[in-house]
Amino acid sequence: RFSEIQAHLPGMSPRTLSQRLDELEQTKIITKQSFAEVPPRVVYRLTQKGQDLIPILKSMADWGTKYHD
Repeated sequence: RFSEIQAHLPGMSPRTLSQRLDELEQTKIITKQSFAEVPPRVVYRLTQKGQDLIPILKSMADWGTKYHD
């Protein structure tokens, strides 16, 4: 959910996060499912394409950790 994602990204404005999520949805890395509830609820999920990025991102994080000053 948006609020959960935002809690993990301190310093990122809600507008910027919303734009990035829209871009990820357009490139089919995530899906967005809206529920007609009060208050409205939106759930984001990784697509298979997004899940395929996980090992790549983990490798990049490991590299960053290894060479961090």
